[in-house]
Amino acid sequence: MSKMADKTADEGTGRSTTLTVARVRSVASRAAWVVCLTLALVLAAAAFSFALDANVNNDLVKLVRDLANAFDLGFFDLDEPVKRFKNPNSDVKTALFNYGIAAVVYLIVGRFLERLIRP
Repeated sequence: MSKMADKTADEGTGRSTTLTVARVRSVASRAAWVVCLTLALVLAAAAFSFALDANVNNDLVKLVRDLANAFDLGFFDLDEPVKRFKNPNSDVKTALFNYGIAAVVYLIVGRFLERLIRP
C-alpha cells in the first residue's frame, strides 16, 4: 500500500515540476518579447523625433535619441549608417530608414525568441 502512495506522490511532483517549468518559460518568453518590443518602440520614437524636427534641447528627446543610439545594433548607427541619403532632408530620411530597419529587426528577433522559449 505504501508503494502505491509513493508512486502517486512522485507523479504529482513530476507534474508540478513540469507546470513550474512551463510557467517560467511562458514568463520568460513574454519578457523577451516585451524587451524587444520596447527597444523597437524606442527606435521608432527616435526616428519620429527626427521626422518631426523635435527640440534637441528637450530632455525627453535627448533621452530617446541616446537610447536609440545605444540600441541601434551598431549596424544602423546614424554616424555610419547602412544607407545615407542625400539632400533634401537627408538627416530625416537616414534616421527613418536606419532606425526603422533596426526596429523591424528587434521585432523579428523578439518574436523568434518568444516562440523559441515558449512551452
